Amino acid sequence: MEPLKRSASNEAIRTTQLGIVISIALIFIKGISGYLGHSYALIADATESGADVISSGLLWIALKYAQKPADEGHPYGHGKAEPVAAILIGFFLIAAAGWIGWHSVGFIQTPHELPKRYTLFVLLIVIVTKEGLFRYVLAIGKRIGSNAVKADAFHHRSDAISSIAALVGISIALIFGKGFEGADDWAALLACTFIIYNAFKIIRPAFSEIMDGAPEYGVVEAITKIASDHVEVKYVEKCFVRKSGVEYYVDMHIEVDGHINVFHAHEIAHQVKDNLLSSNLRVKDALIHVEPYLNL
Repeated sequence: MEPLKRSASNEAIRTTQLGIVISIALIFIKGISGYLGHSYALIADATESGADVISSGLLWIALKYAQKPADEGHPYGHGKAEPVAAILIGFFLIAAAGWIGWHSVGFIQTPHELPKRYTLFVLLIVIVTKEGLFRYVLAIGKRIGSNAVKADAFHHRSDAISSIAALVGISIALIFGKGFEGADDWAALLACTFIIYNAFKIIRPAFSEIMDGAPEYGVVEAITKIASDHVEVKYVEKCFVRKSGVEYYVDMHIEVDGHINVFHAHEIAHQVKDNLLSSNLRVKDALIHVEPYLNL
């Protein structure tokens, strides 16, 4: 299981590094274009990309830390660093939304020039880039089962949403002309609501993971089925699963023939555990409790 974990973590780190490189490039593209093109929505977008870089950097650190093996002080490993990073990313999104919203209100109240037309083309490039990055990172996050990587994906999606809002706002300003200069500022303000919404979508599952909430639908059922498939397991009485990083820890009660000796029952428990650890479900460890089967 250790090579599987390391492979998943390394893939997550490569994905995070790609996001950082793209976000840094977009900061300069959007910031310079927004300043020269008189578009605060585009400048706000650059700020959001800056938050992307910071949060992705935090995720990178967390993923590296989560790779550390279990030790005396952390017998269950360091996988919880991932949901902690996801929560921090969520709060970074909220902070970025607050910063953008505060300055949007200020720009709405301050007369300024109409944005330049070329800012629309810049935004189209940004939207396509960020939406593509969102889909790629989300797919990786789902495949390796990392809430932190999925949180990073939604951070990219929030950037795409804010860019769409900016595109609409600038289009309105250019179509209707003088008197509508603040349309892209209103668009930036509207984008804040979507960013905050995505932040809470990130924080909720990460907080559940830290609190050892039940994993996503299907995991417990799949683990139970593997145990039930053992020819000498009569019934799986209990199956509790908790997630740590990209891996799962299982506490299970199985019922076996009450007339077999302790040695045989112990052997069955180990076989069930080995079956779980060798499966593709990323089970890191399993504690199997054996009880006698009562056929009433």
